[in-house]
Amino acid sequence: MFNVGDKIVYPMHGAGTIDAIEEKDILGEKQSYYILKMPGEVKVMVPIAKAEEVGVRNIIDRESAEKVIGVLEQDETEMDKNWNKRYRDNMEKMKSGNIYEVADVVRNLSFKQKEKGLSTGEKKMLNNAKQILVSELVLAEHSTQAEVEKLIDNKINTSFMTFRSENVGQESIVSKFIPFDGTTDSDNN
Repeated sequence: MFNVGDKIVYPMHGAGTIDAIEEKDILGEKQSYYILKMPGEVKVMVPIAKAEEVGVRNIIDRESAEKVIGVLEQDETEMDKNWNKRYRDNMEKMKSGNIYEVADVVRNLSFKQKEKGLSTGEKKMLNNAKQILVSELVLAEHSTQAEVEKLIDNKINTSFMTFRSENVGQESIVSKFIPFDGTTDSDNN
């Protein structure tokens, strides 16, 4: 059981604070609900009786937050080449409520976006996973959203350059310096 003021995570929605505990009569059934204040001034009601079943948990501590950041610093884990299978696998990771799995999704999809781009569905998934990750790290690190977003982006950019710099953009770098019409700078002088 959680109390008013507790900072908790609601899988697929992110981290928030229990603003109140209220009894509501919905469709003739009285139940007690956690009223969660989520980022962006969103309020979510979670039935207390179902909270554990749907994966509501306490936010991570500062030490665990450092380990989550460590996930962003690693190379991507292997993902299925089939878009549908990859999407389902990533969705399962996000539904798990496990912040390390969410960080894995953010890193993997960020790498894929930098290499090849993402489909609309995967872009939406990346944005959602990032929002979930940011919301929990903001509360765990007692930081601002902007600071955490910058930290995540910096960690992903650094790890991407560490693990992928030799494979990325070679063709685009060459094409920037060689004119498409077959002429060279000395031909133009």
